[in-house]
Amino acid sequence: MRLFHDPPLPSPFGQAGMSRENYAGFFWEFVRDRRAVGAVAPSSQRLARHTVNAIDWSRVQRLVEYGPGTGAITEAIMERKPPQVDFFGIELNTRFVAELKERFTGMTVFNDSVANVGQLATSLGWPHVDAVISGLPWSSFTEGQQDEYLDAMQRALSPHGQFATYAYLTGLPLPAAKRFRAKLHQYFPHVKRTRTIWRNVPPAFVYYCSK
Repeated sequence: MRLFHDPPLPSPFGQAGMSRENYAGFFWEFVRDRRAVGAVAPSSQRLARHTVNAIDWSRVQRLVEYGPGTGAITEAIMERKPPQVDFFGIELNTRFVAELKERFTGMTVFNDSVANVGQLATSLGWPHVDAVISGLPWSSFTEGQQDEYLDAMQRALSPHGQFATYAYLTGLPLPAAKRFRAKLHQYFPHVKRTRTIWRNVPPAFVYYCSK
């Protein structure tokens, strides 16, 4: 697993396929609801690829993306995942859902809460989920929300399930970020962290967890 490998350098303006209007829209969604949108700009290509490359794809048949937003990580997933891997996203923001469906033709995106991941997977006939890749702002959530979302994910994940999510370096001192890090070790026997991706705004790193 190339958890500490640097992917190719991104373009200076971020991920491919994103216009300045998309960035402006993302910023105003951040202003409108900071708990739902945890950054002032979409994730960079570098961060997206680090997050996606953390997954051991040889053990994945069914994948869920939490909080796809405007599709930075979604694009990296589409580039990386084998054709036989089933995939859907869960996004609470209705504007982002519409943009995702327009940008990624044929993608299944549920306008729902990740607390319902198990029911959503069942609705597609999935017995379980092999991996979750998340773009959610975990350090913005209350302890109750963190527990609710992690509990739901644990119930949905297969016995060899994997979880990858990123966190911002600037948020590490926050009590909610420390609490989330501690919870990862409670929920998963194996937790790793990549080195910092300084070119992201703000700088970030990836947590990779597995059962």
